Amino acid sequence: MSDNERPWKQGDEKRVVLSGHRRPPHPQAIDRGPVTAGERVSVTVVLRRARDEELKSRVHSESQQRPHARHHLDREAFAEQHGASLDDFAELRRFADAHGLTLERTHQAAGLAVLSGSVDAVNQAFGVELRQFDHPGGSYRSYVGEVSLPASIASIVEAVLGLDTRPVARPHFRLRRAEPGEAEGFAARSQASSGAYTPLEVAQAYQFPEGLDGSGQCIAIIELGGGYDEQSLAEYFASLGVPAPQVVSVSVDGATNQPTGDPSGPDGEVELDIEVAGALAPGATLAVYFAPNTDAGFLDAITTAVHDPTHKPSIVSISWGGPEDSWSSASLSAMNRAFLDAAALGVTVLAAAGDSGSTDGEQDGLYHVDFPAASPYVLACGGTRLVANGGTLERETVWNDGADGGATGGGVSQVFPLPSWQEGANVPPSANPGGGSGRGVPDVAGNADPATGYEVVIDGQTTVIGGTSAVAPLFAALVARLNQKLGKPVGYLNPTLYALPQADVFHDITQGNNDIANQARIYQAGPGWDACTGLGSPIGVKLLQALAPQGATPEA
Repeated sequence: MSDNERPWKQGDEKRVVLSGHRRPPHPQAIDRGPVTAGERVSVTVVLRRARDEELKSRVHSESQQRPHARHHLDREAFAEQHGASLDDFAELRRFADAHGLTLERTHQAAGLAVLSGSVDAVNQAFGVELRQFDHPGGSYRSYVGEVSLPASIASIVEAVLGLDTRPVARPHFRLRRAEPGEAEGFAARSQASSGAYTPLEVAQAYQFPEGLDGSGQCIAIIELGGGYDEQSLAEYFASLGVPAPQVVSVSVDGATNQPTGDPSGPDGEVELDIEVAGALAPGATLAVYFAPNTDAGFLDAITTAVHDPTHKPSIVSISWGGPEDSWSSASLSAMNRAFLDAAALGVTVLAAAGDSGSTDGEQDGLYHVDFPAASPYVLACGGTRLVANGGTLERETVWNDGADGGATGGGVSQVFPLPSWQEGANVPPSANPGGGSGRGVPDVAGNADPATGYEVVIDGQTTVIGGTSAVAPLFAALVARLNQKLGKPVGYLNPTLYALPQADVFHDITQGNNDIANQARIYQAGPGWDACTGLGSPIGVKLLQALAPQGATPEA
């Protein structure tokens, strides 16, 4: 019997601690004791992939080419060339069988497997004790001890996610502040300020190329809670005079389209995303991936969308995120690998940069950027205050309404190094003690101030919403139009955008900062790239012309 065929025996091997899995309890959490023994637990195991370094090199090489000249992998070829080894999956199955766990499903291309079992089985398999915690925001499951595995399998496992079920992300939308006489926290459109816009008006201000509707494209929208009401969507698109896009719901890890009926809750995020993207790309399919708000759920949503062989998204829009330091390093690495996959497949990923300014809502006196916007494979979308008249952009400044009203996220990553394509952007050192270089956030920006926000319908109620949550689907729709016109996905856009003549394709935003109350004005807008609005807001028709093959002059 070969080593690969021998049965597992519990307790006969030295265990190895997996790095990057430490999750301290929430500061206000109360330990309620061990998780009920009868509860069944599912975890996502991230397996190594032998050719990931080759994949990075491929993506880097392809990103040096203009979008039309790139050779993106198709999903079948990706799974064959860069998926996890079938031998590793077999080894994982033997481990599961020996520890009383069930191998629920595998995903070769993403290199993921889902294992499930009793609390006792999971505790023994991963060397932890699962415990229940309560805190002011709700209850969650976590663990004490170090996540570990037998030495002979530890070498093939990069991460074990889902042992901890605390929410890892929050939606990045902001309701317009209520005016006198309005219900607190939810401002009706009938009383909205004249500064609010429809998505069509914002697109006109940014000169989105006309005569395009995103036909032939699929925009994946990631949601970690809430749901959409089909009647609200139908009412909204009819009010704009645009055809309703095809919207499909995709369940991930058991989560489904479940509207809460509370327009101030996660439904606000879900319907905002669909309505902004759908209004500007009604010819595209909008595939909404619902997943639990955990590190495993978020990762599974991303990998399901990126590698989806049915809907085949060319764009992924993400309006959820959290400060870099709120994630385990294992989670960050697993998510970043999924975004690398997207780049190799020609899928453009856009994410909101956050609505809590340069601290990203942290109270530790330091500066933070939001993830997944901080990933170098993601187009980070910051926020502005837009003043437009008759479809013409008159003035645009950094969105900053202070601690109560919100401000665009942005700054310098403490996790991801400065990408080569940002080396000429004059990204400043981190404002945190010790400085240091890092990936600058955001890359681009668009209208996000709730005072100049988007007129939408949420759970049957018409209102105005802002936040960088709106910017990701706004620009996702722009990418859908670009893809449609160019006849090929533009894919990983970051290196391309930084190499373009920026004054020709972006409106440079030079006024404002994203430091909220009681903070020094560390990150200030100015000429060129800045840590508030990135390269600026796009001039859509100019961007299309710049991305077209040399010599081609696509009609706007």
